[in-house]
Amino acid sequence: MIVSPSELGDLEEIVRIPSPAPMPQSLAHDGEHLWLGSWETSRVYGISPRHGRVFEEMEAPGKPVGSTVLGDELRFVCSENGDEDNRFIRRYIPGHGFKSRDRIACPDDTGSFLAYDGERLWLSQRANKRVLEISVSGRVLRTVDVGEQILGIAWVSDRLYLSTWLGKDRGGCRIAYIEARAENPQLTFVAAAPFVAVSLARDGDRLWTNDSKANEIVAFAIPS
Repeated sequence: MIVSPSELGDLEEIVRIPSPAPMPQSLAHDGEHLWLGSWETSRVYGISPRHGRVFEEMEAPGKPVGSTVLGDELRFVCSENGDEDNRFIRRYIPGHGFKSRDRIACPDDTGSFLAYDGERLWLSQRANKRVLEISVSGRVLRTVDVGEQILGIAWVSDRLYLSTWLGKDRGGCRIAYIEARAENPQLTFVAAAPFVAVSLARDGDRLWTNDSKANEIVAFAIPS
């Protein structure tokens, strides 16, 4: 049964922890730790989610927008060159930081959030309301139109979960998913977010996101 976005129940919060920096933006989970990027400080923080303790802090080559884990490394979308807001995908190695020579220009110089399905990267484009399946080297393999603004993405099994923004008049922030490998993926709404949920990162049977206004990081049960 298809549920209207206006009929959804709120997501099931599990825990909140304080963000180590203002304006938490990008978020990833490596199976043990959270990796957060702050829009205000332009820095990346490795965080223990159990205690909220920061064990690593590195300067980013721009404002970190979105991120995902790829093996033992991370990939970040960074907004660079000030007001020009050029978007690049950057390689980050925990314990070492960003590799200055490893950057890929985002297609059409636009991109926000990242997810990794085990083989390919997925890059969201907020204004274009779509996600791109791209190779690790940056070649576009497929385009999936979503039809809504995207605030975060994360892979869960065979589904690509999305935090979407419908606008204030249509209900604000909603969690949804698509069967991204299907021939014609359809957006299925599964929960309402009572705050603007920026970024998604999978951690077992839960997802993490940022409540930037409250300056907190929130875990919630994966809705189905």
